[in-house]
Amino acid sequence: MRSKTFLLIVALVACTFPDLLFAQGCSMCKAVVENGENGGNIFGGAQSIGKGLNNGILYLMAVPYMLLFLLFRKKIVGFFKEFAGAQG
Repeated sequence: MRSKTFLLIVALVACTFPDLLFAQGCSMCKAVVENGENGGNIFGGAQSIGKGLNNGILYLMAVPYMLLFLLFRKKIVGFFKEFAGAQG
């Protein structure tokens, strides 16, 4: 029960971090967007194209890992329990 509470607290704290902390994006995509922006914002809004691209990359990257974890969580947990109990 303690580990579930700890994981919940860690997840909640991670959700409070600003999105720019996690959204790094690839350097090629960022370079293309920065060169194509002409130093301004698009559509007159406060959000630049680069920030939107970085957020999109972050979400596209996170979803497959979450799905894989949900599908294989019993095998993953079993692996870590076996690894922790190994002698050597």
